[in-house]
Amino acid sequence: QVQLVESGGGLVQPGGSLRLSCAASGSIFSINSMGWYRQGPGKQRELVAVITSGGSTRVADSVKGRFTISRDNAKNTVSLQMNSLKPDDTAVYYCSAVVQVTIILPYQNYWGQGTQVTVSS
Repeated sequence: QVQLVESGGGLVQPGGSLRLSCAASGSIFSINSMGWYRQGPGKQRELVAVITSGGSTRVADSVKGRFTISRDNAKNTVSLQMNSLKPDDTAVYYCSAVVQVTIILPYQNYWGQGTQVTVSS
């Protein structure tokens, strides 16, 4: 019913930048928060950044000052601008959205398929 499609991953050198984008589509009545999580090799999935419909953000300490999350409520999109990338940022990045498909149903969390970000020289 709800699809999240990510784009923008790839290979970048340390110190470089990438921009991830995610578009939500399908049966959507309302979206609460949208965000990005990542899972590095041998690690658990972790929060990177989330943003509410009102624009409030929460950013992981490990990326604060380097990554910026933004959102377009009209287009149901969320983006993650990643600057000063480090090898430790290498991971699969997943888009997440908390979506209400109809007014009578509760919000549910949906995930994208993930996009690989590799930071290496």
